[in-house]
Amino acid sequence: MLTDPKIAAKATVEKVLRMHWWTDKLLTFTTTRPPGYAFSAGQYARLGLRDANGLVWRAYSMVSSPGQDFLEFYGVLVPNGLFTTQMKALEEGDGILVEKQCYGFMTPDRFPDGEDLWMIATGTGVGPFISMLRDPYVWGKFRRLILVHGARHADEFAYRDELTSYERGAPFDSASRLQVVRAVTREQAAGSDALLLNGRVTTLFENGTLEQAAGLPVSEGTSRIMMCGNPDMIEDMRKLLHARGLRPVRRALPGHFVTENYW
Repeated sequence: MLTDPKIAAKATVEKVLRMHWWTDKLLTFTTTRPPGYAFSAGQYARLGLRDANGLVWRAYSMVSSPGQDFLEFYGVLVPNGLFTTQMKALEEGDGILVEKQCYGFMTPDRFPDGEDLWMIATGTGVGPFISMLRDPYVWGKFRRLILVHGARHADEFAYRDELTSYERGAPFDSASRLQVVRAVTREQAAGSDALLLNGRVTTLFENGTLEQAAGLPVSEGTSRIMMCGNPDMIEDMRKLLHARGLRPVRRALPGHFVTENYW
């Protein structure tokens, strides 16, 4: 896999350890972690797989925490996608290329202050937030954490058991500090769960439903917001936050929110 010296200089061959399918389109896969590979929760890796025409590279956010000895990724199969077609065929023990450098600026240390962290995701954009919730640094930095996850169908909400354990207090003494709010757009939310909503995340934020469900307002003084997923969601949320007087984080200027588009 590393016959090209240019590729060998920038990437290592890692081994697939596990493939877990949440649905027929959503999967989590773990790999070995390259020696000395350092990253912050919220960053992403570039992964490479070979097809008939050569190597195909794609960016995938780390779901594993910086302290874990493996790398974990969460992805969706793209119809006829060059990379995901190869990814679907992966088996435990297969090789996958991981670039030696990690990327991305959607990290909690972008906020020098703030008490409450809102993590707003659609689809597989929840991945980097799972990484953050696995990281003790995030629990030590913020008083309250609110994860908002929008999806088309309820079966697309991955990592539910893990998130429930955090809501109950394990392993970070996190009881009552994490609130998870989910929203579906293509089906009617069933049951009496007040934290399972119907509608787009942006609509639910605009009409106040998200804050009501979380039991916490978004305010300029205490709230810091991260958004990851559909670019349309992010653009609409940016406008809504601007209207409330919140501004993006800049390199030389503190702010209230950071974003990561997923395509």
